[in-house]
Amino acid sequence: MNRAPGQWPVPEPADLDQADDQGSAHLALVAVQARFHVTLGAIRADLEEQPSPMAVLNAARRWNYAITAMADEVASALKKAG
Repeated sequence: MNRAPGQWPVPEPADLDQADDQGSAHLALVAVQARFHVTLGAIRADLEEQPSPMAVLNAARRWNYAITAMADEVASALKKAG
């Protein structure tokens, strides 16, 4: 039995569960990338608000120290958790 494109019934319907799994994985990846770019954008905005090149460098150091301190805290918590 020949069917024209788009005509029902479809002989082999698409597996929506597989498509949903692929979509979920893609959304998870996009969410990670979006969070990274939003965070960098916020840091850049702060740096661009600084009044002088020296103030930009000092602000960058503050960001660096804050991020490093957070990383140390998270790593310590993960180490304690086992």
